[in-house]
Formats: sequence, structure tokens, C-alpha cells
Amino acid sequence: MHFRDRNDAAHRLAAKLVTYTNQDGVVLAIPRGGVPVAFEIAKQLHFTLDLLMTKKIGHPRYPEYAIGAVGLEDSIIHEDAGLSSEDLAGIIAYIREELRQQYLRFMGNNKPAPLEDRIVIIADDGIATGRTILGTLPMIKRRHPGRLIIAVPVISPRALKLLQEQVDEVVYLHAPFSFQGVGRFYEDFRQVSDEDVLSLLAAVNSRTPPAY
Repeated sequence: MHFRDRNDAAHRLAAKLVTYTNQDGVVLAIPRGGVPVAFEIAKQLHFTLDLLMTKKIGHPRYPEYAIGAVGLEDSIIHEDAGLSSEDLAGIIAYIREELRQQYLRFMGNNKPAPLEDRIVIIADDGIATGRTILGTLPMIKRRHPGRLIIAVPVISPRALKLLQEQVDEVVYLHAPFSFQGVGRFYEDFRQVSDEDVLSLLAAVNSRTPPAY
């Protein structure tokens, strides 16, 4: 299975979520690639659209290895990396300020959408390893969503198995046995710009067509 672009994938994915239409829910988009997918889902289901602003805390000696994650309002540490509490607090504060500035650019002075007792759908354009979302889920769960769903057009079988154990439902279109990166399943996988994100967020809030 291949998709023409993120919009094509999003239309197909939203069709698998129609049972949730008009219920009380939030779609959390992973910027930037997940925003076009989340936009279509939020539009079709009449859900709130918000951004999932998180970033991993890399190991001091192995930056690609995550020891925790930081969000706008929370953080979680998965394991001890030999950092003092002061150093860790400084890293968390630095990352959170980066996230706040990015959220301010995209969402203005709006506060993150409340999640308690609501249907929460985390949307992205594809998932390869699942490590980023896995690191984020504990922070989402602390906000007590009523139902937690991950929605992606394409996902690796390994990530699918891992995530199905952590959320109420994983909705997807394709989980190919041979998985060599998300981009190979799209004919057009161009980078999503900040301007694209701003247009989509404005469109779903005003219900006007996005300006591509």
C-alpha cells in the first residue's frame, strides 16, 4: 500500500475513525509531519486539534538514547543516567522553554487542550520504532484521558505490537512486514513547513480550507 501524500493517507485513516464522530475528543498532532494527518481526522470527527509538544532527553554520552521525555507541563525520567538532580532540572527547563516557544509560534497564547475523560487520538504520518511515542505516553496518561488511541497510516509490525500493549487502540492502514522507513510509503513526502502547520491549525479552528 502506498499513499499519494499525507492528505490522501489522512482521508483514508479518518474513515476508520468515523465511529467517534461528534464525541468529546482531542487529536494531538506530532509536529510537523503529523499535522496534516491530524488535521483531517479532527475535521472529520469534529474534534479539537492540538499539538503534542514533547522532546526526548538524550543520554549525556549517547544522545540518540532516550533516558526520559519532556512536555509542556510534565516530564518523565525512564532511568538514571548518572546526572545530578540539578543538571537534570536544568536540561528539563531548557527543553521545556524550547517547546513553549514552538507552541507559542503555532498556537499563540492558547493553553494545551484538557484531556481528562476525553477521547484522545495521537496522530502522526507514520511510526517506525515507536520509541518517541512510548516515551511520551506516560505523560499523556497522567492527564487521565477517557480513551487513548494512536492513529497512523503506516506502522512497523514491531512498533504496532509495542504500542498496542500501551494504549486502548492503534488505528492504522498498513503494517508491512518489510519496513524500511515511513517515507517510502508516500509518493510525495515533502517536509511540512511551519507555514503549513499554521495554515492547518487556523483552518480547523475556523473550519475554512487550508491555504497550501
